[in-house]
Amino acid sequence: MQNLASSPLLDAEALISTFGLLGIMATVFAESGLIVCFFLPGDSLLFTSGLLVSNDQILHQPLWLVMLAIAVAAVLGDQFGYAFGRKVGGALFRRPNSRFFKQENAERAEQFMQKHGPKALVMARFIPVFRTFIPITAGVARMTYRTFFLFNVIGAVLWSVSLTLVGYYLGQIAFVRDNIEAIVILIVLVSGIPIIVEGIRMRRRARAASRQTPATPSATVETELPRP
Repeated sequence: MQNLASSPLLDAEALISTFGLLGIMATVFAESGLIVCFFLPGDSLLFTSGLLVSNDQILHQPLWLVMLAIAVAAVLGDQFGYAFGRKVGGALFRRPNSRFFKQENAERAEQFMQKHGPKALVMARFIPVFRTFIPITAGVARMTYRTFFLFNVIGAVLWSVSLTLVGYYLGQIAFVRDNIEAIVILIVLVSGIPIIVEGIRMRRRARAASRQTPATPSATVETELPRP
């Protein structure tokens, strides 16, 4: 198998060979629940994990155990993000931009949550950056915990199973095995498409709303006529 260390986007082989399944879980947890780790490539990591299992190299674990471990880490990460959002509250969305925080990301996540409601927890699982900010936004909005937990579990299971299975079955194809780095980069690029599309939609809606806002009528000066 080719060495993934040369990939500028994800050194999955080094991570998994060094930390094993615990390294995968830690990465998934961090990307799901820690606001400063939104940049971690969760999608490509799941794909690579499935690929390594299919080839029985480095990751010598049964497929069901890998998917279960990833799902558990994803659920726990979202739980942490939700609790963080409830504790910090709206102050999170008023903090200035920094190296690890962009106000634009928080605002987009808030709009996405308002549009889709609890379903946003499932949909955001497949959208980088949103995957990190949506659970925190749910906590800030004080979404009912029972509702949050239900949709959190559904999203985590669908995400962990689907992407890991894709890597597992594609990993059995010779072309994929011979072009791992290119496939991983493609997965990263494809996973970024939803957030680009959603960002464009939000900007269009914002522009349309600004054009539809009625202008404030100018005040008229009334002159009181003298009584006869």
